[in-house]
Amino acid sequence: MINVIEHIIKALVEDEKAVKFTVTEEGENNVTVTVNVGEGDMGRVIGKQGATVTAIRTILKNANSKDGKRYFIQIGDKREGTPRSY
Repeated sequence: MINVIEHIIKALVEDEKAVKFTVTEEGENNVTVTVNVGEGDMGRVIGKQGATVTAIRTILKNANSKDGKRYFIQIGDKREGTPRSY
């Protein structure tokens, strides 16, 4: 599932090298993927009124039943301002 998230995010951004993923397992079934992107690419990942990240969230929600884990995506780092969890 992480590969799917990585593929989608890297297809959206201009600077693929600036994309960083942090995977945190919370309990047995919950996985949070924190995505940090380069300057100027945040808007591309979030999309107009959050439409892009909402679509990514929908993909994650529908794919959750395949491996038994629930995936959550967080855009931005908690230490770098306000995190956006979707």
